[in-house]
Amino acid sequence: MMNLTVAGTGYVGLVAGVCFAEKGHDVTCVDIDEKKVKLMESGISPIYEAGLEELMKKNNAAGRLHYTTDYVSAYAHADAVFIGVGTPEMPDGSADLSYIAAAARQIAESVERDCLVVVKSTVPIGTNDKVEQFIRDFLVRDVKVEVASNPEFLAQGTAVHDTLEAARIIIGTESKKAEEILKKIYEPFQLPIVSVSRRSAEMIKYASNDFLALKISYMNDIANLCELVGADIEDVAEGMKYDRRIGDRFLNAGIGYGGSCFPKDTKALRFLADKYGYKLRTVDAAVEVNQEQKLRLFQKASDRMITFSGLKAAVLGLTFKPGTDDLREAPSLTNVPLLLEQGAYVYAYDPVGIENFRRRFPEGVNRNGFIFYTESPEEALEGAEICFIFTEWEEIRAVTPEVYKKLMRVPLVFDGRNLYKPWEMYRAGVEYYSIGR
Repeated sequence: MMNLTVAGTGYVGLVAGVCFAEKGHDVTCVDIDEKKVKLMESGISPIYEAGLEELMKKNNAAGRLHYTTDYVSAYAHADAVFIGVGTPEMPDGSADLSYIAAAARQIAESVERDCLVVVKSTVPIGTNDKVEQFIRDFLVRDVKVEVASNPEFLAQGTAVHDTLEAARIIIGTESKKAEEILKKIYEPFQLPIVSVSRRSAEMIKYASNDFLALKISYMNDIANLCELVGADIEDVAEGMKYDRRIGDRFLNAGIGYGGSCFPKDTKALRFLADKYGYKLRTVDAAVEVNQEQKLRLFQKASDRMITFSGLKAAVLGLTFKPGTDDLREAPSLTNVPLLLEQGAYVYAYDPVGIENFRRRFPEGVNRNGFIFYTESPEEALEGAEICFIFTEWEEIRAVTPEVYKKLMRVPLVFDGRNLYKPWEMYRAGVEYYSIGR
C-alpha cells in the first residue's frame, strides 16, 4: 500500500481520501481550516454525504486516515499527492484556478522525494501541463515530480458509492511510470481503468458532464412542448428508455439542473471553446434552456395568481437534489427571492438544507416578505395558500395528496419534480401543476 496525501477536503478531496484509506492506503488529508481538521479528526464530516462519516470513523480508528493543516510535512514524503481543491466559476464562465495554483506551489516547495502529483479537480484542458511546469518552476529540491490527471465522476448524495463502485477510472498520464503508479494506487478497487493522455482525460470529464446536462435540458425542452401539444413527458420518457442507445438515466423532466458540476462545467467548456474561436451550439442551448427552466414553475404560478403578497407559500425542498445539503444553483435560490420580493410569507422545509439556506435568507423579515423554516412538510403546508415543490426528497414524496387537501387553506400545488400523478391530485381535490404533463 502507498502513502498518499490529498489537498482539499471538499466533496472531491475528502471522499477520495476516505475511499483510498478504505482500500488500505495510508492517507493524509490537508486543509487550511484548523476547526475543520479537528472536526474531521473526531469523525465528523464537514459535508453531508451518505456513508461518509461511517468510513471516516472506521479508517480513523484503523490509523489509515489522518488530517492536518501542516502541508509541509504532509507533502514531504508522499508517494503521490492528489489535488482535490475547488475550481469555482468566474464571472465570465471560466474556471478559477487560484486554488490549484496555491496547492501546486505548496507541493513544489515541500516535496523532499520524487512523487506523482495527481489533479482530481475539474480543470480546463491543458491545465495539467501548466501545473507540471508550475511545480517545476518552484521546486526547491532536486527531485522529480510528474503530474497526472484523474478526474472524478461522483454525484453528490452517492459520492462514496460512486467512488468505490465507479463504472471506470480515468487516468491521464504522459509517462509509463506515472501510469504504473496510478494503476497501483487503484489496483485494490478492482475497477476498469481507462488510460489516456492528460488532455484527453481532462476533456473526458467535461464531455461527460456536459452530455448529461444536454440530456436533462433536452428532456425539459420536450416537456415544455408536451404541455403545448397535449402529450405526457412521463409517457414519452417511458417509451424512450427502452432504446439502448438512449438508456433510462437523466430522462426525468423538471425545473433544471443545479449543483457544483453541471452549471459550472457547461459554462467552462463554452468559455474554452470561445477562446479557440469555436461555437459549442449544443452546450449553449443546454445552458439557455436550463436558465429558463428554473423559472417555469414561478411563471405558471404567476399566470394563475393575481399576487403573492400576503400569501402563505409552502416551499418543499431547498437543495438542488436529494441526498445533499448543497444549494449551489438550486432552483430554490431562483424562486424563493421572487416570492419574497412580492411579499409572500414563505414557510420552507428541507430535511438537511435549512441551515445552509438560513445563512443566505435569515428567518423573519426578508426583502418585502417573510421566511420561516419548518421541521416537517406538514408544518409548512398548514394553512398555506400555495405550495412549490423544488426537491424530490423521500420525506416530501411521502406526503399523500390527501394531506395537501387537508392542511392547505387553498390546495394549490406547483410541482417542479413531478412527484405525483395528476389524476391522484385531482381526485383528492388538489389543483395541481407539474412539468410536461
